[in-house]
Formats: sequence, C-alpha cells, structure tokens
Amino acid sequence: MPFTPFHMGPGLAIKAIAGRHFSLLTYGIAQVAMDIEPLIGLFQGATVLHGRSHSVAGATGIALLVCLLSPPIRRALRRWWNHELPFHRLERFRSPDALSWGAIVTGAFIGTYSHVALDSFMHSDMAPFWPWSAAPAWRGIVSTETLHLFCGVTGLIGVLAGLLQGRRRPAPQSPG
Repeated sequence: MPFTPFHMGPGLAIKAIAGRHFSLLTYGIAQVAMDIEPLIGLFQGATVLHGRSHSVAGATGIALLVCLLSPPIRRALRRWWNHELPFHRLERFRSPDALSWGAIVTGAFIGTYSHVALDSFMHSDMAPFWPWSAAPAWRGIVSTETLHLFCGVTGLIGVLAGLLQGRRRPAPQSPG
C-alpha cells in the first residue's frame, strides 16, 4: 500500500465499533511506525522494502514501542485538537482527557498486526511469519484493487458511523 492512508480505513471502522476501548490515534501512530522501514529502504534503494518490521515478530516489537511513545504524542495532539474544535463549532467531537492503557494497547497491536496482514496480500517481499517461515503468505489472494476498495469502504463506514455517533452526543455547554 502506498504508505499509511489506506491502512486507516479499517481503523476508522474499528473505532466506530469499539469506541473508547480503542485508540484511533495510537492505531495511526502504529501505521506510521510500521512504514518507517519501507521508507528508509526506498531512500537507500533496497531490494526488500518490507523486511523484519513487516512480520508478526517485528510488529510485536513496534507495538510495544508505540505503547510507550504514543501517550505523550496523543496528549499534545489532543490539546491542539480540542483547542481548535470551538472555532469550527465541532465541540461534540472533543477528545476525552483520559484514555485507558487498554485502548492504547489495543490501538497499537491492532494497528501493527493489521498492517502486516493487509500488506501480506500485496507485497511479494514480505515474510510475515519470519523467523519461522520465509514464505510470502497471502500474496495475490485478493487483487490490489479489491484490497484498496476494502480499506476505502471500511474507512467510509467508520467516518459515517463516527459522524452519526457525534450527532447523537450533545455538545458541551459553555460555563456561564
């Protein structure tokens, strides 16, 4: 996939279902972290772009790192997001101050493991079950177009569900 945007589709749908039990921002950070190795490989002209990080073992390590790094990143982005919402009259989409460790862990691990799964359908240079197997797993089972359609449709469903949930949530009342 052309880096992270397509991977966010399933995350948006998961957020609509799991709500506060899933951190979409942590999921997004995990997506970006997963694509650091291919990005470096592109700049270096590597023949294998999807190496160790694009395996279950690599994804586990990246998820653990994301669990540690995402809370301070999330706090800074949440402050900015919540500050901007009133200017656009979108207070009902305010991000909560507290987020459980469960939501962070869920976002990180679903983010990295789904990244490996989705990329396994598309990239022939992957060995998702390394170090146990060097086989490319699911390459070619579905077409690239079908994979992109799946990610796009799940993203659209997630956005629409989020908007509907936001409409049902009352806007916070300003004091005084």
